[in-house]
Amino acid sequence: MSEKIGILTGGGDCPGLNAVIRAVVRKSIRKYNYEVLGILQGWRGLMDYGLTEELNLDKVSGIIHRGGTILKTSRTNPFKEKDGVKRILEKRMSLGLSAVIAVGGEDTLSVAAKLHEEGLEVVGVPKTIDNDIWGTDYTFGFDTAVNIAMDAIDRVHTTAESHNRVMVVEVMGRHTGWIAIEAGIAGGADFIFIPEKPVDLNKVCDAICKRHARGRNFSVVVVAEGAKIANDAKDKKEEMVVVQDEKLDAFGHVRLGGIGKVLATEIEKRTGYETRFVILGYIQRGGTPTAFDRMLGTRFGVAAVDLVHQGEFGKMVSLRGNQIVSVDLKEVMSKTKHIDDDLYDMAELFFG
Repeated sequence: MSEKIGILTGGGDCPGLNAVIRAVVRKSIRKYNYEVLGILQGWRGLMDYGLTEELNLDKVSGIIHRGGTILKTSRTNPFKEKDGVKRILEKRMSLGLSAVIAVGGEDTLSVAAKLHEEGLEVVGVPKTIDNDIWGTDYTFGFDTAVNIAMDAIDRVHTTAESHNRVMVVEVMGRHTGWIAIEAGIAGGADFIFIPEKPVDLNKVCDAICKRHARGRNFSVVVVAEGAKIANDAKDKKEEMVVVQDEKLDAFGHVRLGGIGKVLATEIEKRTGYETRFVILGYIQRGGTPTAFDRMLGTRFGVAAVDLVHQGEFGKMVSLRGNQIVSVDLKEVMSKTKHIDDDLYDMAELFFG
C-alpha cells in the first residue's frame, strides 16, 4: 500500500497556490507513487469531518494559470479552538496520513511549527504576497502583487499629471513594505512609505511643496497599509497605525487599511494641493499568477514532496539565490524579513 500525504492551503489566497498543489500531486504520484489527499479550508479541514478530497492527475490538470486555491482556505488557528490540536492529530491518524504539506504565510506556518512539536509530520511551503517570511529570498505571489501594484501606479501617474494632483496609492504590507518599495521604485513613485520607517507628515508635505515649487505640479505617493504615522508633537513618541476594524482575527491581527485616505486628507489640508487616494486592496492578490510565481510555486511543491520522502519534517522549503533549500520552521517563525536600510536608502534617491 502506498503512503498517503495531505496538502492544505491556509491564510489569505495568493497567486501561485494552484501551481504548488499541481506540483505536489504530480511529483507524489509520478515519482513516489504516493496518494495525495487535499485538505479543504486550511487547518479547519484537519479538525472538522468531511473537509477532504482525493487529488489525482486529472484533478490538477489545467490549474497552474488559475489564481486562488482549489482547496479553499481559512484563517483557522487550532490552538484557539476547543481541543483543536487533539482533533488534528486524531484526524491525521484516521485519514492515514504519513505527512502534511502546509502551504501558507506566517500564521499558517507558525501553526505548522507548533504542531510539529506536538508530533505532526509536517513540511512547510512559504506563501505570501507580502514577501516577509524569513529564510527565503522570495515567496510566490509577491511578484504578481508587485506587477499589479506597478501597473496601478503607472495608470495613476496619468491622472496625477493631467490634473496637477497628488495621488496616494495604498498597497498591502502589514509588517513590511516589500510591495511598496519594489512597485514604487518600478512605477516611478515620488515618495514611498513603509512600516519600517514612520511617516513624518511635516517632512512629507514640505517635500511635496518643494517638488511643486520647481515645476513638478503633481506627485505620486505609495504607502504600505501597515505604515505608521509619527506623532507631530515633540513630546510624544507614539506612532499611529490606521485600522479598518479593531476586531481581532484568529491570530490576533486587526484589519488594516485606510492610511491612504488619512495621508491624502492631511496632504491636501497642509499643502493646499488637490489630493486623491486609491486603495488597491484585494486586487493585489487575485487573478492570474506571473510566470515567476508559477515557476517558484512549482519548484516549492516538488521540493516539499522530496522533504516528505526524506523524512525531513519540521522544515520549510526556501529559495536562496537560484537554489531551493530547506530551513527549520521553528527558526523561520522566530524572525520577520524586513527591508534593510540599504534598499530604502536606494529608494530615497528617487524621492521628490
